[in-house]
Amino acid sequence: ADPKAKALVTNFAFQWLNVRGIDASEPDAFIYPNFDENLRIAFRREMELFIESILREDRSAADLISANYTFVNERLARHYGIRDIRGDQFRRVTLADENRWGLLGKGSILMVTSYANRTAPVIRGAYILENLLGTPPAPPPPDVEGFPEQKEGAKVLTVRELMSLHRSKPSCNACHGVMDPLGFALENFDGIGEWRDKDRDAGTVIDAAGQLVDGTAVTGPVDLRKAMMKRPDQFVGTMTEKLMIYALGRGLRPYDMPAVRKIVRDAAKDNYKFSSLVMGIVTSAPFQMKRVSDAESN
Repeated sequence: ADPKAKALVTNFAFQWLNVRGIDASEPDAFIYPNFDENLRIAFRREMELFIESILREDRSAADLISANYTFVNERLARHYGIRDIRGDQFRRVTLADENRWGLLGKGSILMVTSYANRTAPVIRGAYILENLLGTPPAPPPPDVEGFPEQKEGAKVLTVRELMSLHRSKPSCNACHGVMDPLGFALENFDGIGEWRDKDRDAGTVIDAAGQLVDGTAVTGPVDLRKAMMKRPDQFVGTMTEKLMIYALGRGLRPYDMPAVRKIVRDAAKDNYKFSSLVMGIVTSAPFQMKRVSDAESN
């Protein structure tokens, strides 16, 4: 209820989800002529209102992934293909298009996980692993070859086809086999989060199909979201870790993790309500107690 709780949105959540990265994103004006500063501002405002609604209404933290609503003005509604929205004022709307539900359908996240001139399934996949699932991929080997770009005069290839050339080596596929299906599931969203059915350069139909590491087949954002919601504790656990880091003002240590797991288990009894996570953190030993260094204890 305190106005200062706004910091949990603009400081904690924006840092955790890298929403601030949209300020540094500069989509290619030739490839994305529909992008302008008003859309950038709308992306940021949408995320602010969406995350704040989870907090203020004390909803389940899992709703960040599965919520069927968002906040739009006329500019953003047009970008998302939502009709009958007029004016600059943002209002809450129920999303008929399931592809837009939750964080995976938000333009800000889709833009910060793309390059200026194309989508980046690897970046999107790594983003999901690190920020939403808490399983960051291993860094690439030092001798790994760069991503192959289009060759002038040659047949135009889709991003998926270019990626298949890159991941043909077993050493590359070890990581790409985990990341790529996550990123390709969002491939229908272009570099500024606009839905598309065909690849702009190759002119072929977008192939968003893939198989997750547990064998689950996905064909787009809806399947990916459903797969993630089968284990909501994994996403909530990741969010709790990030929130604990924010609360403590330091990174987590192995001895902090039992407390994090207990917070998530206890919150599960209350459908992972945001207040349950916050109360779990502020009543935890890591938050209430300071570890004494060896020098101080001596």
